[in-house]
Amino acid sequence: MDSIQATRLRKGNLVKMNGQLYRVLEMTHVTPGKGRAFVQTRMRNVRTGTQLDHKFRSADVLERAVLDDREMQFSYRDGETFHFMDLETYDQIEMSVETLGDSVHYLLPEATIKVSLFEGAPVGLDLPLTVDLKVQETAPAIKGATANAQLKPATLETGLVVQVPPFISNGDTVRVNTETGDYQSRA
Repeated sequence: MDSIQATRLRKGNLVKMNGQLYRVLEMTHVTPGKGRAFVQTRMRNVRTGTQLDHKFRSADVLERAVLDDREMQFSYRDGETFHFMDLETYDQIEMSVETLGDSVHYLLPEATIKVSLFEGAPVGLDLPLTVDLKVQETAPAIKGATANAQLKPATLETGLVVQVPPFISNGDTVRVNTETGDYQSRA
């Protein structure tokens, strides 16, 4: 059994609690003036999609879910369903927008990605730290603008909107951090 102390929980961790699998959405370590420290979490049940707010004592130890990571290729999107193909067995799997969360903004067709499986069912993705996406629409470049000037919104090919420097224009490719959703550089 792989275990993790409550104070070491991080956003995105998968833990088993009461026989159910939960993904940590938010966590805050609270140290009140009186009393003992605790960890306040908001978690989502991976199977049912219901959210749960739970308070753990700092000394609590949780069972971390053991996942099977498989290399898969993102094939296509069909409405709210995303289709992936296992690169070893060529099996097809589907994942919903709810399961993928913010990851949907970083998926490009034919991209190879690690899909996490729990007891044979897909529960999430292991994204690279950055992805390169093409700018679909942004305000025109301002003549004489510098990198230190105000940022402007840009809509990328996946529908993600990020703040970019003024010199970025339509058709440029930009590098985006998948953890924060922030612009990193021109690619």
